[in-house]
Amino acid sequence: MINKHVITVATIASVAIGFLISLQFQAQREMDSAKKIQQQRVEQTDTVMKTLQDENDSLQEEYNRISAELEKYKNKKSENPYLTARLDQLKIADGTITVSGPGVKMIVKDSGSDTDAVIPLSTDELREIVNVLRLAGAEAISINSQRIVASTSIVLSGTATILVNSVPISRIGGTTYEILAIGDQEVLVDYLTNMVAIDLKQFGRKVDITRETVTVPSYKGSYSLKYAIMAEAE
Repeated sequence: MINKHVITVATIASVAIGFLISLQFQAQREMDSAKKIQQQRVEQTDTVMKTLQDENDSLQEEYNRISAELEKYKNKKSENPYLTARLDQLKIADGTITVSGPGVKMIVKDSGSDTDAVIPLSTDELREIVNVLRLAGAEAISINSQRIVASTSIVLSGTATILVNSVPISRIGGTTYEILAIGDQEVLVDYLTNMVAIDLKQFGRKVDITRETVTVPSYKGSYSLKYAIMAEAE
């Protein structure tokens, strides 16, 4: 006759095995569900990036066309120095021409072995940097080769991609941001050091600010106005 102890042990073992099998099936279902969600997110991200790329290609074509027209106009008016100078001033003001001059270069790193970054740089912080530079009198600003103009947007796409002028400038896992600005070097450094860098460093980001002669690239987007028209002179 089978020992009752053996039967008890066998019963407990059977229940335990069944429980483990059940847990394995449950874990597998959760893994499959997680993979499905991850795949959906990847597909959504790919769709967004494809749309943005198409828009960027379209903007680049429009920029090339407008640049050609401006150059044609400039050549026609080359005999008039005032018009040529005025055209250049307007192109500098609206950001459609590359400019160089004394200024600063600010490098912000929110990842890497040489930082203690807790959280990545946010769109709010990037906008704050731009606002502080404008307050300091910066005449031209760029972030990771994207010229900052009046219509520039700095937004978050998904959970980790920052867009400037609808162009992705960040990547998952951390980004090195290069902010260039032209203006009074002493004023720019003072404003960035005391109004921006201190807060950024509190979250472990690495911040370097140097005085340099910088070249700020031109704005590659478009100025498409749907409602604003020239008002009659008062």
